[in-house]
Amino acid sequence: MRNKLAGTKIGNSPSAEYYQKNPEARKKKIAYDTEYHKKPSRRKYRSVLGAINREKGNKIGDGKDEAHVSKNKTVSQSQSKNRGDKKRKFFK
Repeated sequence: MRNKLAGTKIGNSPSAEYYQKNPEARKKKIAYDTEYHKKPSRRKYRSVLGAINREKGNKIGDGKDEAHVSKNKTVSQSQSKNRGDKKRKFFK
């Protein structure tokens, strides 16, 4: 499910405020993100996570995601917690 606030001018984090005030920088970021997420490695990553979600019975809109806890293991977790978890060693 797509974030309904994505691309809106709602947000008060330092980066959100920066992109609200600097439209040229925002355009550059959007262009970079588009190219990054088109890469075969990112597409495969998303397809693998989608397959795991289907296998484990997570439905679209149920508020759950599969979170990587290691390179080969995932656990079911709320979307907000999973997307906000930046402290795992796996991602460093």
